[in-house]
Amino acid sequence: MDEAAPPPDSKLTRTKQKWAQEGRFLAQAPVRAAGERLPPGQHLVKNWPVLDLGRQPDVSHERWRLKIGGMVERPVTLDWAGLMALPQVKSRSDIHCVTSWSRYDNDWAGVSTRTLLDLVGPRDEATHALLHGYDGYTTNVPLADFAAEDALLAHGWQGRPLTREHGGPARLVIPHLYFWKSAKWISAIELLGADRPGFWEVNGYHMRGDPWAEERYS
Repeated sequence: MDEAAPPPDSKLTRTKQKWAQEGRFLAQAPVRAAGERLPPGQHLVKNWPVLDLGRQPDVSHERWRLKIGGMVERPVTLDWAGLMALPQVKSRSDIHCVTSWSRYDNDWAGVSTRTLLDLVGPRDEATHALLHGYDGYTTNVPLADFAAEDALLAHGWQGRPLTREHGGPARLVIPHLYFWKSAKWISAIELLGADRPGFWEVNGYHMRGDPWAEERYS
């Protein structure tokens, strides 16, 4: 994959780096009880806070492309029509942000990540995915997490097209990990044979990001 320009320095970037250094938001919580929805150290919100690296790329449907490559049998580049021609799914899931807020019952529309993997055919040695955004952002996930049953490339939220501020026209959604792993404005998915840290992981955040294990920082 081509290397994207590094994300800009911003107040949010510097603040989150400081949180990682301080171990902020780590809570001493009991083991998860059956049916518990709120991970330790989290609080509920009803709105959807907007977090980014200081830029919100304006990517039209006509210009949007998604490259899927790396350790795959059939590399592809999807345009918007190609994405919409794939089997579409709807799902409901919760959001858990590493900055300590959670939002319940988000209704998504999009394409299952399993459909994307079926399209390209991961090679046997592929173990991780590196996600690239149009804003220069990157983040890494184990391939097993990327292929989770409820993970999808989302283009709709609450019955409407996904807005630019929240990563539209399309973003990844991996509900069982902290939401920094769900790359916004996604432009490329690169399958790798070993783990490789993305933007926040280089800056002190956890390589996996399980909210129930409070994997906030490295």
